[in-house]
Amino acid sequence: MRGRSAKSAGGEIESPEASSFPTRVLVLDTVMDRGGAETMMMNYMRHMDRSKVTYDFLVNRDYRAAYEDEIEAMGGHIYRMCPMYPQYFGKYKRQIRDFLRKHPEYRIVHSNLEERSYFGLREAAKLDVPVRIAHAHNRPVGFDVKSIFREYFRFRLPKYVTHMFACGEEAGDWLFGKKNRGRVIQQRNAIDTALYRYDPAVAAEVRAEVGTGEGAFVLGHVGRFFPQKNHEFLIDIFAEVHRQRPNSELWLVGGGELNDELKNRIRAKVDGLGLHDAVRFLGVREDVNRLMQGMDAFVLPSLFEGLPVTMIEAQSAGLPCTISDRVPAQCDVTGNVQIVPLGAEPAEWAKRILAQADAPKIADRAQGPELVTKAGFDITANAQWLQQFYLGELAKAERAAQAKRSGKTGGRA
Repeated sequence: MRGRSAKSAGGEIESPEASSFPTRVLVLDTVMDRGGAETMMMNYMRHMDRSKVTYDFLVNRDYRAAYEDEIEAMGGHIYRMCPMYPQYFGKYKRQIRDFLRKHPEYRIVHSNLEERSYFGLREAAKLDVPVRIAHAHNRPVGFDVKSIFREYFRFRLPKYVTHMFACGEEAGDWLFGKKNRGRVIQQRNAIDTALYRYDPAVAAEVRAEVGTGEGAFVLGHVGRFFPQKNHEFLIDIFAEVHRQRPNSELWLVGGGELNDELKNRIRAKVDGLGLHDAVRFLGVREDVNRLMQGMDAFVLPSLFEGLPVTMIEAQSAGLPCTISDRVPAQCDVTGNVQIVPLGAEPAEWAKRILAQADAPKIADRAQGPELVTKAGFDITANAQWLQQFYLGELAKAERAAQAKRSGKTGGRA
């Protein structure tokens, strides 16, 4: 799988003809909260020329999510369907079929639903939607009840896909299989790197807002409260960091779905360990770029990941990062990331985190944006590429369909 050149799965991107109105891409997602895939799509939406291409979103949660106001302000629409739980699979299939029939204007469908993309893209294929993109963002590990459904749908998905996207090689291998590596296009989790440039004045301001004492060591984590993110173990790691360096804090940025039991359980664990004053639950934030400037190090002990946006953000902020061996090494784009086995003891994690943070710095933190941009993760060029990809592939597909229709007509004559 390529690091994404200016090529489509079928070759060079073609220059589309000009249009007086935007091409509306239908994005399939669970909910437009501040998760990794959702943040990525918002970054692209903000930086594309919305007079040429824009996004509408079809979600399957019934509450108003964090990004919806901004989506509507940028001219996007949000549509809702039933949840994608097994008991609703049949209902969801009927709903999306009816939706696509009522909205023939959507000629491009871009699905972020992993293996569940099967439902929407299958119906889109039946209705001759010409550009159908499945986008891999994760690589689940382990086995549970959901694994049965994952395996069933992911093996059937490629038949209905015209283009395969992935945030990284491991995510692409999981969703599409290694046999399809040649078809997979790496669509980078690009960000506006300049927003994360370290500024000591901003760092001091943020730390004052949070109430962090002068000279404290701040370990940061950004991620929703979900089992995948391994918050239970993260608290164990920080307990050791705090034991070795009492003047330390852990900033937890992110939320969960409504009435999140996991978040409450983590709070109880923090209280039980006597860390109430050292762990800051900062919730869902719009200013992650500012918060990262107030951190001294970043940690991600996830059970599995694709290629997390938060790692690109943290490196843009110049943070030394420590990740588990379940997070793809491909996310190290600056040389400022160390990997610790997930099975290592919390004390070992703490030792490695502090040693990395205390080591002589190879580069100034403020150089983070340049390093990440050099690695190809700045949003400006990536958004331009994706915009041209959508328009070029749609134009190519429509010309092919026209040629096919003309051939049939000629044959009858």
